Amino acid sequence: MLSFFFFSFTVTKGKSSTQEATGQAVSTAHPPTGKRLKKTPEKKTGNKDCKADIAFLIDGSFNIGQRRFNLQKNFVVFFFLMLGIGTEGPHVGLVQASEHPKIEFYLKNFTSAKDVLFAIKEVGFRGGNSNTGKALKHTAQKFFTVDAGVRKGIPKVVVVFIDGWPSDDIEEAGIVAREFGVNVFIVSVAKPIPEELGMVQDVTFVDKAVCRNNGFFSYHMPNWFGTTKYVKPLVQKLCTHEQMMCSKTCYNSVNIAFLIDGSSSVGDSNFRLMLEFVSNIAKTFEISDIGAKIAAVQFTYDQRTEFSFTDYSTKEDVLAVIRNIRYMSGGTATGDAISFTVRNVFGPIRESPNKNFLVIVTDGQSYDDVQGPAAAAHDAGITIFSVGVAWAPLDDLKDMASKPKESHAFFTREFTGLEPIVSDVIRGICRDFLESQQ
Repeated sequence: MLSFFFFSFTVTKGKSSTQEATGQAVSTAHPPTGKRLKKTPEKKTGNKDCKADIAFLIDGSFNIGQRRFNLQKNFVVFFFLMLGIGTEGPHVGLVQASEHPKIEFYLKNFTSAKDVLFAIKEVGFRGGNSNTGKALKHTAQKFFTVDAGVRKGIPKVVVVFIDGWPSDDIEEAGIVAREFGVNVFIVSVAKPIPEELGMVQDVTFVDKAVCRNNGFFSYHMPNWFGTTKYVKPLVQKLCTHEQMMCSKTCYNSVNIAFLIDGSSSVGDSNFRLMLEFVSNIAKTFEISDIGAKIAAVQFTYDQRTEFSFTDYSTKEDVLAVIRNIRYMSGGTATGDAISFTVRNVFGPIRESPNKNFLVIVTDGQSYDDVQGPAAAAHDAGITIFSVGVAWAPLDDLKDMASKPKESHAFFTREFTGLEPIVSDVIRGICRDFLESQQ
């Protein structure tokens, strides 16, 4: 039979009529009765309907103190028990916020409720300022890594417990978390009283830190007593995957097609520089069967689909096939190539939830009209970035590019000038994606 450790609390009334709790760890194991107890089999797979990678960011500052820290740990224990931790269910880790953040254990360390509960029991109170912003930023950047046990396609969540208010700026940390695709929940306890508001840097800190300021990602408890009744509604929120809006980022929720000029004026060595440009953009994104998708078309007077969105679902495969694209050589019909790509590459994935982007790389003037086909692509919901080299006319680049033209059209005299444009295109894709989510 599993024996879990919880905290027992004695509540006393002080002279000021405020409640005080003293916490002491006790075992819930039954004393020996002379009979051999039947071992209860542990559900190792967990709750399959609640797949999430969750970091619990607990308050370990002097704000909360040792006694309420123990109450907080007790609350987290009940939380973990109700979540249904297991190999195919939620995976959890723990971070303590104080003067300096400390990752107590990672997602990969424990996948059974029993092991997690014993790990929580060993967590000690650190003290110091409640630098919640610093801890949240650290968690977003260092906790959610593949090496630490993050799973592909599973929502990343941070549940932040704040007793009182943070000592530092939490808004910037919330922005970083959103950029990393982390859904931030704030559980606030004991809001500042009017006399304490002068010590709070920003009274709207909860609204600025959560994934979305829509009420779903914030929760308030008046104190740490009787908190078990708050566990169930919080668990239900964490298991509502369709509400995890911050799981979608520009890195994992886009379809990017590259339209590559293979005309005779490019030449083989410069064509390799164009492929390097394409690779450097593609490798930035989280390519998978449920994430970002990449496609490529080469064009002269004719068009050739080098690979479509559904052909490859790993970054390694996509980069390998880009390296092996063979140079065609021929004329330049960019307008026909845009129409071909809209019809044959974007057409089959028109039901995709991802946002669609087309990056056109060309070195010369098109022999056909580009404005009409580009307008049709825009109408189909495809955002176009046009990148011109050498003899590519600026008017053509602007005609093809989405609005605002100045942030979607780029030009360089030399093929070696493509490299600095990589970051401009990536930033543009992320900017457009975020605007589309508002």
